[in-house]
Parts: sequence; structure tokens; C-alpha cells
Amino acid sequence: MQTPKSTQFFLGANSPSGFYSLYNHLIDLQTDNTLYIIKGGPGCGKSSFMRKVADGIQDAGLDVEHIYCTADPDSLDAIYIPALKVAYVDGTAPHIIEPNYPGVMEEYLNLGEFYETEPLKEKKAEVMALTKTYKSLYQRAYHCIEAAGSVNSDASASMIDDKVIAAVKKRTRGIISREMSKQKNSTGIIRYRFLSALTHKGHISCFNTIETLAQRVYHLDNILGLAHYMLEDLVKAAEQAGLNAVLCPDPMNPEQFAHLIIPSLSLAFLSSNNQIQYEGESFRHIRLDAMVDANRLKSQKPRLRFAKKVSALLLDEAVSTLADAKLVHDELERLYNPYVDWGGVYDLAEEHLQRLLS
Repeated sequence: MQTPKSTQFFLGANSPSGFYSLYNHLIDLQTDNTLYIIKGGPGCGKSSFMRKVADGIQDAGLDVEHIYCTADPDSLDAIYIPALKVAYVDGTAPHIIEPNYPGVMEEYLNLGEFYETEPLKEKKAEVMALTKTYKSLYQRAYHCIEAAGSVNSDASASMIDDKVIAAVKKRTRGIISREMSKQKNSTGIIRYRFLSALTHKGHISCFNTIETLAQRVYHLDNILGLAHYMLEDLVKAAEQAGLNAVLCPDPMNPEQFAHLIIPSLSLAFLSSNNQIQYEGESFRHIRLDAMVDANRLKSQKPRLRFAKKVSALLLDEAVSTLADAKLVHDELERLYNPYVDWGGVYDLAEEHLQRLLS
């Protein structure tokens, strides 16, 4: 039996604009079958439920995509099972998910039913105080991330003009002609995922996913944010060539693209910047930043160094604050955990696992 593939991504980002969600991209409404939306409060077993299902599916020899939580990257926010076209997702804040086609595509799972509510009511004051503190810490963290994003964008914006973008796109056309010239009748499916996220542990990147899905990597220098202009053309070409792909926005600037993975070609395009550095093996290393005029780049180096330093300090403060928030959330979960029917949670997970495998 072929070893099942385990891949890891994020669907949320702690971004300069606050929490940025890609959770509506977890499944494709046209091609997938079922999305189970899990509801329930802190510590009720949402991640544990999904991990039990995921482990059982992998033990049965099927691939599983794991979606990590940005608040706690050791926990799961979702899983996707490609062979069955089935997904499970934590549908609670900050990534509230509601059905588009209830009963047809989506079903609710209420793990809140496993709470012992009467003894929990005695913890009301503590729960409310911890929840308030948790939310205020996240607001502080987002202020720091917003400031860091502003410093970075201001420093790089003056370096990019139409001439530089044209040079990037010319290089992109050459790559497309080599890698994706064969046209097909079908249109490729593009799935959106974050490959990296800013968490209470700092920046975490799921580069092990690349090792699973791609043997050839184009490594793109992206200090100035030029990778987006290459990737937007590459993803269009992949889609037109009928190639399914995973497109990964930049968590610090989610409106721009940072990475592209094309599993059927065993090919990936990964960018590095001041926050995230890819250090794996590369098939090609494209120095996008070198496409800026050398004299212009030299004149702006002091400004870029200043932006890098200030941004790093702001992000360090954000990470420290996210770590404080994690401690508060851990305390909140400790309040709830003793009043959860864990046997019921695991029995329900086993029931779903058997249903999926049947």
C-alpha cells in the first residue's frame, strides 16, 4: 500500500488588517461532497475530534490535508480528505462558517452538547474575564502587525515601477513556455491556502508540505514584493492548462501572492522575504530583487535596512502579545475541560470515521 500523504497549511492569517480568513476556500462547492461544520466553545474537543478522524483516515491509507490554527499551531482548525472530497472545519470565531447549501453540501456538528452546563455556569465570572482579556490582547497584537506591515510596504513601494514589473513578467513568460505550454480542454482548480502564518511561536512555515508535493522548486527572492507579479501570471497559465494548483497568499499582505504549488508537475514556486526564508533545495533561484536598477536599489538601502529593523521589533512585540493571549486561552480551556464528556466526543469521532471508511 502506498504511504498516505500528509500535508499542512493554514487558512487564517494574523495580518495587518486583523484576522484574514481563507476558510471559505477549504472546499470547492462544485467538485467536493460534504463539509462538516463543527460548533462548540473552548476546550470542547473540536481539534481532538478532527485529529482522531485524520489519524484513522491516514491509517486506512488515504491522504489528509491538515489545517493548523494560527492561535495554536499545535491544534487543528480543519481537515480535508481529497479522495473522499470531505472536509471538517471549526466553524467558530474568528473564522465563523455558515452553510451555503445546508444538508446538500454542509452539515453541522455540535460538540457543545458534550458540555456539562450546570457546573460550568458557576465559572461564569472567570470565563467572561478571561475572554475579555484574550480579545484585548489580540487587538494589541494586530496594532503591532499593522504598523509592521505599513513600514514594510512604504519601504518597498518606491522601488517598484512599470519597468520592473514588465521585466518580471517577461521572465515569467519564459517559465510558462517551458513548464506549462501543453494546453488541455479542462480548466484547472485553484485552491487557496496559507503556507505560513505569524503565531505565538513566531513565523511558522509548512515547508514540509513542499517536500511532499514538489520535487522541483523555483526559489524567488521577494524582499521587495515582486513575486506577486510573477505568480499572478503563473497561476493563470496553470488554470488555462488544466492544472490543479495551490495558491498561497502572503500572510503579511494577503491581497498578494507568495507561493504556488502544482502537485501534478511536482513543481513549486516559493518566495522568501525578511520574515520567511526558504532554505530547502531549489531547482532554480530567481533573484527578482535584482531586476530593480542597481543604483536605485543602492540609494534606498538605508531605508530598507531601517524598515527591516523596525518591522522586526514590531513583529517581536506582536509575537510576545500573541504568546500572552495563548496563555489566557489555555487557562480558559482548563476551566472547560473537566466539564466535557470526552468519551462522547471520541465516540462521535469513531462513528464518523467508520462512516467515511464504509
